[in-house]
Amino acid sequence: MRIIETEDDIAEGVAHLAAAEPRFAAVLPQLAPLPLRRSPEGFEQLLWAIVGQQLSIASAAAIRARLAEAGLTAPQPILAAPDQLLRAAGLSGPKIRYVRALAAAPPDFGALRHMPEAEAVGALTTLPGIGVWTAEIYLMFSLGRADVFCAGDLALQESARMLFDLPARPTERALRAMAADWAPWRAVAARALWAYYRHAKGREGVT
Repeated sequence: MRIIETEDDIAEGVAHLAAAEPRFAAVLPQLAPLPLRRSPEGFEQLLWAIVGQQLSIASAAAIRARLAEAGLTAPQPILAAPDQLLRAAGLSGPKIRYVRALAAAPPDFGALRHMPEAEAVGALTTLPGIGVWTAEIYLMFSLGRADVFCAGDLALQESARMLFDLPARPTERALRAMAADWAPWRAVAARALWAYYRHAKGREGVT
């Protein structure tokens, strides 16, 4: 498993994509440098992934700040906190259930580090509130997996529509099939498409 750890790894992926796909070759110079976007592993990062589901970057950041200020970033404080406190931080009813479930039974983060991508996604998606998108985001940014691509992301789908002049936004299945040609650097392709989305739309496409 190739792990993205430094800007040199991103540069290697960019070179591969530019050689493999003319559309990337045309736009990557405008998007450079692509962000490294590495995050720490562990409970807090998975918590933030749940918090950020279906929210704007600004909204997710505000909730994260309130949770951090209240000391609600680790399992025991979350389990001990009343629902009112979690709700006051901005969590919805379903997200309160999800973060409590994560706090009560967090995954084996050390084991996740060594699992193949499909196995790691499968392990994470057994947890309430964690779907394929959240699991793949964790693998891409916290574990640094170079060949993970979250095809269910709407911004990636829209970016691919624009970049490849598609008649409609591709489905998750169709985008995953497209991304097969970008292996073994699909996580760099995702960074490129998010950067292109920001370039074209003037706003961020991932929390």
